[in-house]
Amino acid sequence: MSAKPRISKGTRDFLPSDVQKREYIFGMMRSVFRKYGYQAIETPSIELTSTLMGKYGDEGDRLIFRILNSGEKVTKADIVALKNNELPRFVNSISEKALRYDLTVPFARFVVQHQNELSFPFKRYQIQSVWRSDRPQHGRYQEFTQCDIDVVGSDSLLYEVECIQIFDEVLSGLKLPSFAIKLNNRKILSGIAEKSGAGDHLITIVTAIDKLDKIGEQGVISELKQKNVPISSINTLQPLLSFSGSNAEKMKLMRAFLEGSEIGMTGMNELQQILDHISELGLHCGRLEFDMTLARGLNYYTGAIFEVTVDGVKMGSICGGGRYDDLTAQFGLKDVSGIGISFGADRIYDVLNELDLFPNSTETSISYLLLNFGGEDMLSSLDLAKKIRHRGIDCELYPSKAKIQKQFKYADARNARFVIMIGEEERNSDSITLKDMGSGIQEKISRQDFLDRL
Repeated sequence: MSAKPRISKGTRDFLPSDVQKREYIFGMMRSVFRKYGYQAIETPSIELTSTLMGKYGDEGDRLIFRILNSGEKVTKADIVALKNNELPRFVNSISEKALRYDLTVPFARFVVQHQNELSFPFKRYQIQSVWRSDRPQHGRYQEFTQCDIDVVGSDSLLYEVECIQIFDEVLSGLKLPSFAIKLNNRKILSGIAEKSGAGDHLITIVTAIDKLDKIGEQGVISELKQKNVPISSINTLQPLLSFSGSNAEKMKLMRAFLEGSEIGMTGMNELQQILDHISELGLHCGRLEFDMTLARGLNYYTGAIFEVTVDGVKMGSICGGGRYDDLTAQFGLKDVSGIGISFGADRIYDVLNELDLFPNSTETSISYLLLNFGGEDMLSSLDLAKKIRHRGIDCELYPSKAKIQKQFKYADARNARFVIMIGEEERNSDSITLKDMGSGIQEKISRQDFLDRL
């Protein structure tokens, strides 16, 4: 008995119509990325485990898809570690490689490895798949495509401004009517931890705050208690979880809270510069929001952090990113600051589908379908198809002689714009019968006149 065909949870197939829509998204991104001077690169799907581990925090590390060693390498398994219940050590002994978790850490490895071949600041874009062993749910997949841009080799805040502009230009170009570009700074979060008296719990605080929109204020407080953050610190932090008002109002409140924290005020000053620049330049459909609870759970961010959400759609963030100053240092290249943002193509695809924002041009179709009447008529149609394609226009010849109703049914299924018929009469008169499938209008014209129209 044959097995029922299925795919792994958290993954999905894409039909031709889906791919057409995805290419529309990728095309918009590529055009904007190139306008701002970003160059395309690609990196392997598989990275060494040592490259990835320890870069994403404990939660991120648990979501990395490990690849089991094969062949003779299996014999290197640390059985003693297994017997002693030293699971991390044991896993490392049987898995030297992993599927990439994101595009940023491999990019940092790429920069260090190819530093003598690059000009700095180096601006790259990359559109490739990543894998995360996350619980599949709406808008969350185990395999998905990230579309990233990064700049390394400069700490200029102008690149933060540029990232915000690119968010706005891409998403506005995709006709999203309203979306929020949320902005914070990890230095502000460090200042918050410092002022609360829980500086040694920074990662715990950041990780919990990052879940505010999912588990709510009480959920965050419960998690902080479970992670042994002092009650006095939690009480100090609690008012921050419900800050509201305009950017200016929230900035004023946060400056008052962070007074006396050098690192916190540094973050506030950086944030203010970015807000001032965007205020002068303006945005298309996006709006910039200071969100002091935005944390982004990745360990490598050191400055500005971003997240984008779409109004009126029950979906998490569709984009994110931030400034990282220490990432390349982990691969031996110090004092190289970088900033990067990522577009979640799969989530953007789902949002555009939900809001019915894909243009009609993304529908799969073919310009010309030639019917097949067999014999010499088929050969004549095959010759015409060659000439149409030579002019750079797509066309298709039905593969075999069949009832005309069946061939027209196929033309409808392929959304053919025109159907071409070449029977004995057309062949003898060096003409074709052309039917516009939209209007239903049918005309007989000479073969040469038709080709001249193309």
